[in-house]
Amino acid sequence: MITQNKSAESFRKLVASPAKFKLFMLSKLPMAYMADLRVTSIEEDRATVTIPYKYLNKNPFNSIYFACLGMAAELSTGVLCMMHVYKSDPAVSMLVVHMEADFTKKAVGKITFICEDGKTIQEAAERTKATEEGVTVVAVSRGIDKNNEQVAEFRFTWSLKAKSKPLS
Repeated sequence: MITQNKSAESFRKLVASPAKFKLFMLSKLPMAYMADLRVTSIEEDRATVTIPYKYLNKNPFNSIYFACLGMAAELSTGVLCMMHVYKSDPAVSMLVVHMEADFTKKAVGKITFICEDGKTIQEAAERTKATEEGVTVVAVSRGIDKNNEQVAEFRFTWSLKAKSKPLS
């Protein structure tokens, strides 16, 4: 069994590899690939994802379409969930069960989404692995523009559930 720290580090290395992560996005998250989402940093407690304003993700108001902002925000919370359940024993499933958002400013240029709830997510993942009961965790992602002004805040409720081991 791989320890949590080693599996998290292994996952961070995968995400840090531009070629491997682009292949992952192309195969599993093709819309995120097309929108040019980038995981710019991932640490145990924090993840940062960027989305540029470009033709494929614009709206008629010359800003980034809200659903594309949601993709970037979700990825900033989702990579933290993935990191904390990567190669876990027992395996853990994860699913967004609720989302709320507030939009405070027009999103133009490159927007950076930051989630700092890694420790809370890690605790939830450990709790479901220990009890094999489903748990929910709310992760917040804030989107800021190049002037460090907030353009949006998303709150994702993730459900984490350890998969039962089959009886031998």
